[in-house]
Amino acid sequence: MKALAILVAAGRGERMVADQPKAFLPVAGVPMLLRAARAFEAAPSVEGILAVVPEDKAGAAREILGEVRKLRDVVAGGSRRQDSVRAGLRAVPAAFDGVVLVHDAARPLVEVALIEAVATAAAQSGAALPVWHLVDTVKHVRDGIVERTLDRGELAAAQTPQGFRVGLLRRAYDAAFHDGVTLTDEAMAVERLREPVVAIKGSPRNRKLTTPEDLAWAETVLRAEGHE
Repeated sequence: MKALAILVAAGRGERMVADQPKAFLPVAGVPMLLRAARAFEAAPSVEGILAVVPEDKAGAAREILGEVRKLRDVVAGGSRRQDSVRAGLRAVPAAFDGVVLVHDAARPLVEVALIEAVATAAAQSGAALPVWHLVDTVKHVRDGIVERTLDRGELAAAQTPQGFRVGLLRRAYDAAFHDGVTLTDEAMAVERLREPVVAIKGSPRNRKLTTPEDLAWAETVLRAEGHE
């Protein structure tokens, strides 16, 4: 099994109240983008990494990722996440026929074991993603009024990396863009084709960092593990 990773790091991260894109912010002294890249570098199935960043940060990204031997290219992203993923897909060599793993660089604590589990499931089934099942009671709210309580046993929060056979993901993205659909993740594009997406167990450590409080949480985790 061979895989290429697309690290999506083009978001500006307004909720971080920072003067630079979120993925360039340090977590315990190491930029999120580099922490995520190190995990994929250590994953045996990953043979190359593509980083998608804001156009004006390409040079900075190459400098940050200078130690990453598996880095294949740094690509300019778009205004929306799906535009950035599509830019990353365009950078995947046409002859590549393995699995593409799309990962938010804002999830810098992703574990190698999870990367490998997603890659294996995607190679076997065509599409896979990690999920974390909800523990809170979930309400459907409309205009400030609770309409009903949802069955949390059937609900889960999607994580990344999300893995796909490259041909399937290209076909799904082409269809979504042709139809003018706004995508919130890659699995949504594949779901629209009525192709099965396998859900595997995610990790509480694989949290997306979107606020200063999230950064503080990640640094606490790293300190506790002695990985600063």
